Amino acid sequence: MKLPKTAYNWTSLIGATIAIISLSMIVFLFTISIMFDKGGSYLGIFIYMVLPIFLIFGLILIPFGMWKRHRAELKNTDLKKLKWLKIDFNDPKHRNAMLIFLVGSALFLFLSSVGSYEAFHYSESVEFCGTICHDVMEPEYVAYQNSPHARVACVECHVGEGADWYVRSKLSGMYQVYSVLFEKYPTPIPTPVENLRPARETCERCHWPEKFYAQQNRLEKHYIADEQNSEWDISLQVKTGPSYSALGLQEGIHWHINPDITIEYISSSSNREEIPWIKYTNKKTGETYIYEDTENPLSEEVINSSQTRTMDCMDCHNRPSHNYLSPSKFVDNAMTAGLMSPSIPELKVTAMGLLSTEYPTKDSALNSIAAGINEFYENSYPEFLAENKGLIDDAIAALQDGFQKNIFPFMKVRWDKYPNHIGHIESNGCFRCHDDNHQTKQQRTISKDCNLCHIINAQGSPANLERSLTFEALEFKHPVDIGEEWKVTNCAECHSALF
Repeated sequence: MKLPKTAYNWTSLIGATIAIISLSMIVFLFTISIMFDKGGSYLGIFIYMVLPIFLIFGLILIPFGMWKRHRAELKNTDLKKLKWLKIDFNDPKHRNAMLIFLVGSALFLFLSSVGSYEAFHYSESVEFCGTICHDVMEPEYVAYQNSPHARVACVECHVGEGADWYVRSKLSGMYQVYSVLFEKYPTPIPTPVENLRPARETCERCHWPEKFYAQQNRLEKHYIADEQNSEWDISLQVKTGPSYSALGLQEGIHWHINPDITIEYISSSSNREEIPWIKYTNKKTGETYIYEDTENPLSEEVINSSQTRTMDCMDCHNRPSHNYLSPSKFVDNAMTAGLMSPSIPELKVTAMGLLSTEYPTKDSALNSIAAGINEFYENSYPEFLAENKGLIDDAIAALQDGFQKNIFPFMKVRWDKYPNHIGHIESNGCFRCHDDNHQTKQQRTISKDCNLCHIINAQGSPANLERSLTFEALEFKHPVDIGEEWKVTNCAECHSALF
């Protein structure tokens, strides 16, 4: 096929070569990824983002080379008056060139449409969000994979529907890419995330208020850090909703997001751990109350200059998909699941001592856990170790697995860096507001009464389990005798230190 003379130049030839090779690689890699289900995050980047850039660059070089050749020919002829390329369809060379251009343009537009569509979906995928940035996003990705939302795509919560939030997310993503490339990110990444889309626009697409249900029972096993790893069970009736589901959001924990009320607050700390000012508004009656922390009140000047936040799901469920369990919690879970044997003497207290240490790297932590457990039982329980080496090895494996899923030295991510506001054991959580210290001028108080949110149906060791035979709640009994101290001291003051 003959082409115009201007098509025969090194620039156009190089451009055509780059374009053909890029297109061939795109087709080849795409075929592999579809037919053989092979590939990973980098393959997707090459197919949908990197190679298309080279393809477009090569295609641009073709007309650029022709233009340069045309300009060079004009300088050597008397046709200087012709500023533009002359197209003559009576010339078969021109017809061939136009045919190639039209067919190529149609093919390019088709491939660009498909590629853009695939690139859009790939950039919205969990794989893209979780694996591209490797170490930086590893904690979030690992926690997400072990969360109740593991089958919900990242963008469903972090972006949601609508073009405006999509554009915002991509603009934010550009800065995040820059931060990763030039190591400008903090460790750990601070929370809460600024300008996060309101939960009512994301969470409530699945968890809408009208579908919240009544109270539910919860049974938990705990193991005390003593020689016997003594088991302590507790059965709770958690008041997520009212006594009867027909009452909707009139009672229970989820009353806080009742559409008929608005709760606003001012936090004196960036992580929302300190909440000294709360405003309650009943939309139906117009009733309004302002609760202030009597121990640490804010001045009028600070209140007027502070930004108020409207309470939503995220103020309690602040770690819905990226929750990092404390060692005490994941050790209890491992023992309950049979991954670690409670029959190993002093296992929990030994594990807590090793897991409370901050290690510089993951490898050093895993090695220290294995060495520490083996050394302790070699010195303290040599006969038990000799007879139960398999149990010790299983315990080491379970501890290492728990560490890798919840503690990430590179990003300085631990349970205490990202406290979970559900409950009040290892962080103040509910007690940020429910502390008996927030009062109105009318002497209304936000109560700290445990039975507001849950009642205890049973508690104690399996051999001596105390049960409630009526609907009355049992008074909490601390597994270790600390007298009445639990009534005046918040749980987190002790349990934030693991034990």
